[in-house]
Amino acid sequence: MSSFIIEGNRKLNGEICPQGAKNEALQVICATLLTAEKVEVYNVPDILDIRNLILLLRTMGVKTERLSEDAYSFQADEIDIDYIYTEEYARKAASLRGSVLMLGPLLGRFGKAVLPQIGGDKIGRRRLDTHLVGFRALGADFNHNVQHHICEITASTLQGQYMLLDEASVTGTANLIMAAVLAEGVTTIYNAACEPYIQQLSEMLSSMGAKIQGIGSNLLTIEGVGVLHGTRHTILPDMIEVGSFIGMAAMTGSEITIKNTAYEKLGIIPESFRRLGVKLEKKGDDIYIPAQDKYRIETFMDGSIMTIADAPWPGLTPDLLSVMLVVATQAEGSVLIHQKMFESRLFFVDKLIDMGARIILCDPHRATVIGLGNCQQLRCANMVSPDIRAGIALLIAAMSAGGKSRIDNIEQIDRGYQRIDERLNKLGACISRQDLC
Repeated sequence: MSSFIIEGNRKLNGEICPQGAKNEALQVICATLLTAEKVEVYNVPDILDIRNLILLLRTMGVKTERLSEDAYSFQADEIDIDYIYTEEYARKAASLRGSVLMLGPLLGRFGKAVLPQIGGDKIGRRRLDTHLVGFRALGADFNHNVQHHICEITASTLQGQYMLLDEASVTGTANLIMAAVLAEGVTTIYNAACEPYIQQLSEMLSSMGAKIQGIGSNLLTIEGVGVLHGTRHTILPDMIEVGSFIGMAAMTGSEITIKNTAYEKLGIIPESFRRLGVKLEKKGDDIYIPAQDKYRIETFMDGSIMTIADAPWPGLTPDLLSVMLVVATQAEGSVLIHQKMFESRLFFVDKLIDMGARIILCDPHRATVIGLGNCQQLRCANMVSPDIRAGIALLIAAMSAGGKSRIDNIEQIDRGYQRIDERLNKLGACISRQDLC
């Protein structure tokens, strides 16, 4: 286990580029299983979850080559499909939640897939009903192997169907798209997620020969094809990292420029930070955040307390609510943070309360933050990162706090943020990594 030691109360200054988007990378790398031809993927983030996924694909027989620091080629022309029934596969796949995105490609191309008990962030119940109900609608059968804690999914032929998703699940939509592109007939997916990463996946599959209409909307029509071909694809910048950097600049009163953000794909993220009083300016495809001594949370037009809540795209992504919550602790004014999707994601606020933040945890989904403004700086603390997004929020809090803080279990942060300590230190942060036996 490793830890970060953070010397707080330091100003940042300079330019930083966001990594490639983790959530898109998981989808498009799994999509390479859909063809026997070579697929090149660029702007791949060098993070733990992606490295583990690539290793899992390589073990299955996918030929992988690292073309450059952030580019890979994949060729799935000699897959050992029986490997998915081994205990080794179950163990490796269960340790990586992103492996669930292999189900659609494997089922679509090979007619079989295995779902182990999935790991990942411990942020509450993350059900897979949307995926499984959709697979069943396409003609898949399920066999639950209780002894080995796996679910075997098989289909002699997938047949296109109309389906109305019970929720606009991003991974569910991605899985069903990847299964449907090789199914017979036409598949219609209504209430589909339409996040930029789903759009990117759909554009990539279209470049491989898939026939997908309605990209960017919540109604997708997919006409199955017999085979897909190779392609080249470039992953978008990670919008969650962009938002994290905005939060860091605000909390530390720093002047930074975030380069190459794909600004038009950020949706309401910039405006949501403006509602917290954070100043930021679009300069071409960059975001400039000036140094601010203070920032004030807006109220609604009738004067009532601001509420910031997650919602399906084009609403605010739930992955940024932890960052926005910690930014609010040092603002002037109050805000209600409403995390609708996950019931355990706000439980990290007890660490912030220990640091001196004024937060009322109303229930597992809602927290009221009473900003301290310039009245009281957060105190240093020893903490443990419970998940990726809470981990980065705690790191931001430690960077703004007085004194020296420690964050353990930073492997959670490494799952989603590429060499974050090295990159932030170049801006003036003081973060050291300690590897423990």
